[in-house]
Amino acid sequence: MTMKSVKILFLFFLFNSLLFAQIPTRLLSSQIESKIDSIIRLMTLEEKLGQLNQIGGTWYDTKTERLNLEQTAMLKAGKIGSFLGITGAIETGRIQRIAMEQTRMKIPLLFGYDIIHGYSTITPIPLAEASSWNPELVQQSARIAAIEGSAIGVHWTYAPMVDIARDPRWGRIAEGSGEDPYLGSVMAAARVKGFQGDDLLKYGSLLACVKHFAAYGAAEAGRDYNSVDLSERTVREIYLPPYQAAIDAGAWTVMSAFNDIGGVPSSGSSWLLTDVLRKEWGFTGVVVSDYTAIMELIHHRIAKDSTEAGIIGVTSGVDIDMVSRIYVDKLTSAVRSGKLSEEIVNEAVRRVLRVKFVYGLFDDPYRNSKPGKEKELLMKKEHRDVARQMAKQSIVVLKNERELLPLSKNVRSIALIGPLAGNENRRELVGTWAWAQKPELVVSVIDGIISKTSPGTKIIYDKGCEIESDSGARIEQAVKAANRADVVIAVMGESQGLSGEAASRTILDLPGRQKELLKALTATGKPVILVVMNGRPLTLEWESENISAIVESWHLGVETGNALADVLFGDYNPSGKLPVTFPRNTGQIPIYYNHKSTGRPFVPADKYTSRYLDAPNTPLFPFGFGLSYTTFGYENLTLSASTIKSTQSITVSVDVQNIGKRSGEEVVQLYLRDDVASVTRSVKELKGFNKISLNPGEKKTVQFTIRPDDLSFYNLSMKKVVEPGTFTLYIGGNSVDCMEASFEVIE
Repeated sequence: MTMKSVKILFLFFLFNSLLFAQIPTRLLSSQIESKIDSIIRLMTLEEKLGQLNQIGGTWYDTKTERLNLEQTAMLKAGKIGSFLGITGAIETGRIQRIAMEQTRMKIPLLFGYDIIHGYSTITPIPLAEASSWNPELVQQSARIAAIEGSAIGVHWTYAPMVDIARDPRWGRIAEGSGEDPYLGSVMAAARVKGFQGDDLLKYGSLLACVKHFAAYGAAEAGRDYNSVDLSERTVREIYLPPYQAAIDAGAWTVMSAFNDIGGVPSSGSSWLLTDVLRKEWGFTGVVVSDYTAIMELIHHRIAKDSTEAGIIGVTSGVDIDMVSRIYVDKLTSAVRSGKLSEEIVNEAVRRVLRVKFVYGLFDDPYRNSKPGKEKELLMKKEHRDVARQMAKQSIVVLKNERELLPLSKNVRSIALIGPLAGNENRRELVGTWAWAQKPELVVSVIDGIISKTSPGTKIIYDKGCEIESDSGARIEQAVKAANRADVVIAVMGESQGLSGEAASRTILDLPGRQKELLKALTATGKPVILVVMNGRPLTLEWESENISAIVESWHLGVETGNALADVLFGDYNPSGKLPVTFPRNTGQIPIYYNHKSTGRPFVPADKYTSRYLDAPNTPLFPFGFGLSYTTFGYENLTLSASTIKSTQSITVSVDVQNIGKRSGEEVVQLYLRDDVASVTRSVKELKGFNKISLNPGEKKTVQFTIRPDDLSFYNLSMKKVVEPGTFTLYIGGNSVDCMEASFEVIE
């Protein structure tokens, strides 16, 4: 076929793609699928493998032109299908133009970027957002990220991370929604819907990428990139549900994980990527490896060299090799020698092209290459407003002795102490995965408090110590500041780099000399409010015993100071609830609320039961916990039936009343326990929640429907079933303080 005929055929494809409209099914129209097959028939083997090759340009630097000569030559030869980390509407447009004008097949490129919790308008870290228990607001947050991502020329975000994490030593717990599969599933779906919008063809939508498939959050010892060893039942019941929820919400791409599960690396697991993801769940989109994960199959020692690693990866179901260049460099000879079937390559290419059609790139390759949009859309006031609301709802009050909070705006003097309180460390407030953040756009804690207090309030600021290390010389100075004030606000916690990827920790206390500073402040006798900024649960046992008020603020993003001041001074009544258990010490880890029953449950008077000699079994703060400035009462727990069949649903209702003096929001949580089953089950499992707003004295009836799937589990034969027997349900404001009722399921 001549070059002219190829161009004519390609123009025909572009014209007919105008007929395409996004549909919520996993297969596209027969017309589009036929076009994809036609394109594949025209491609050389090298061009096919090029579609499966993703490179990083010159990574995240700020040069105007981001490709070197070698990369440009590869692109022109059709050996690159997507880019990682290249941003800027002008530059992505320039590179796309090379693909569309100087390559033989003229197939548009995909540009991917790690937009985890915002690009310019950084919202709270995902773990913090999960503390809001507000999926609608989380969806809005992801929507802002998608709009700003589109403005900088990106098509594809490597989010959401939906890994369940029960071990806070693992730094990447910051990027997910905590320890619970139900809450994690709800948040996963919300983020996918936010990123992709109601129509991927509309401007302002990004392709979501569900990661890291699968069970990356269960890394042994909480050490990043480490091995995972779980039973299939635990994988299916605890770790897989959020991934499936994201797929069901419409996600078109998935990222394979670094870890192995039971000896099989995720990026080489046909069970995960083909049997579960594609055959069971019906996924027809793209699987991309994590960064160099295909190459790392060699380090896992299941591949002797890069060629074998590439064959294993693509055969197992990884369509795009991120950065390793193994597919494009090694698989041509593997196909021609007969070691790899070209049809396997064709199927991977088919999925890549399908996603490019889904995103409308065959219709408009330059859809996000609009330079004027960056100035128009980045850091819009409306975006910052949502970021502030998201940050307020992410804050969790853990302790409030003698109602120290909220503070009066007319308090005479405040000693604001700590390495995260002033303007010096504003970058640290946004947390992990905030590549593009400009510190000067972050509202510091001191600025937020100054804007909230009356002109007569004296703010005495002292840094006190560094985040991670310090000579300690300024502690005495900070104590002097505290002695001159009516109340102390101590702002402490982790730096940006102490959580996130490659940030595992074995000691989860406040780092550096912060606890020493805090003890000195407490010794003054002044009331102390501790604000903790972090990307994971910390061990705060001493703090909980000795500090009057503790506020878990996490890393809140660009509106940190404003949101925190809103809560501290009562303009917003805190409603956040923990999405993860806080341990007393690292020796309790892993600790999580939905643990299994044991044959020797804890009995206080019996040493020979499941217990520690030197600490309680209970957490410092349980899953679902969080205080309000008002009080909520629960009564009239009612079930629609006492007995149901295994195919029926049951309705549960409870009256919740605000019995305090302030308007507030409560997260009403429903947990369920299968009392007797053929395999051991969790002591309780979250099955629903509802965030409601109540004025003082107001009462609302909250209803939940428990469906057969909520009662089901994987039995001895690994079949998902509902077994007859009694069930206990719990409703309350956290996983511990609940009302109880029971019902029976019959055949």
